[in-house]
Amino acid sequence: MSNLDATDKAILRAVQSKLPIHATPFAKLGEELGLSEEEVLERLKAMKQSGVIRRIGGNFTSTALGFSSTLCAAQVPEEKFDEFVAAVNAYHGVTHNYRRQHRYNVWFTFIAESMEQIEENLAQIAQSTGVQDICSMPAVEMYKIKVDFPV
Repeated sequence: MSNLDATDKAILRAVQSKLPIHATPFAKLGEELGLSEEEVLERLKAMKQSGVIRRIGGNFTSTALGFSSTLCAAQVPEEKFDEFVAAVNAYHGVTHNYRRQHRYNVWFTFIAESMEQIEENLAQIAQSTGVQDICSMPAVEMYKIKVDFPV
């Protein structure tokens, strides 16, 4: 973060939660920050290339859109680890995938049009990788928190 100047930090603060809903959001953001649209986009591109920004996009409440979701945990032998992670990551409904220091060493979230579709996909992953110990833990109650980083 030390390579970021005050302008980069102002852009980061703005895009975390306050990206304008506008036909040209980056021009509007630039106007609010005293920058051109091009400068905002160039700085965002540089921060993306350097790894400061992973992605910019909307956050949706999947259940409000009619989707189902679940947290999954898998016990993956080391020799199957890379194959398993690649198989999981091939599904568009996987939103997070983490390696953990635990007996269940891979944890990921899965969103699909139905729990049946999620279960079918998990069965396909188990069949294709040979990893059978995959737990699906749908949420009983959802608690959403919002985090903005004070850059």
